[in-house]
Amino acid sequence: MPILLTVILAASALGTAFISGILGMAGGMILMGILLALLPVPAAMLLHGTTQLASNGWRAWLWRGAIDRRVFRQYSLGSMVAFALFASVAVLVSKRAAFVALGAMPFVAVALPGRWRLDVARRGHSFACGALCSALALAAGVSGPILDVFFARTDMARQAVVATKAATQSVSHLLKILYFGGLVAGLGAVNPWTAVAMIVLALAGTQLSRPVLERMGEETFRSWTRWTVMATGTFYLASGCLM
Repeated sequence: MPILLTVILAASALGTAFISGILGMAGGMILMGILLALLPVPAAMLLHGTTQLASNGWRAWLWRGAIDRRVFRQYSLGSMVAFALFASVAVLVSKRAAFVALGAMPFVAVALPGRWRLDVARRGHSFACGALCSALALAAGVSGPILDVFFARTDMARQAVVATKAATQSVSHLLKILYFGGLVAGLGAVNPWTAVAMIVLALAGTQLSRPVLERMGEETFRSWTRWTVMATGTFYLASGCLM
């Protein structure tokens, strides 16, 4: 892998981990787009899963006291169901389809009828969230915008939102590594030194984001999350349609 490409990928890991550490999402979506633009789909999915597992796992550890453990358990069960279904068919989408799905997610999330009242804290909703989000992660690489819908109406503080999202997303990314690394592409699809560099910088970006999140207000947190995801989705949807 050329040195310049490695530098770009490593810098992307640092920047997007910093964004995710503040907003609880959006960083993974941005990183997925960068990886899809530069790498084949299997390598992009595997490298994204590896980097995001490090970023989300470390963020979950930093805020471990704020994790809603009931939500985490139910989400994990739903994720296992989705993984079992995908493992039985070994689906691999095209790069164009991945971009379109990635870009459309925020708009699908906004278009969901209000009467559905999705709330990850409600009984049964966290299981459905795990199944849906993990299925989307295996198909399009990320599921942050849909995940955010399940958290939008909870009474959790911003620390609990970031912590619980990080814990649940860690499960999805681990399953993505197992899926693409073991069933679809193989671990050889990714340069190990590039993966190590991205993991280290993802951890650094996560650590740097903590003081920013602590100083941020609740209203600012939710506003920045909403606008960042919608702007990113618009760009990726347009890119996919133009391919």
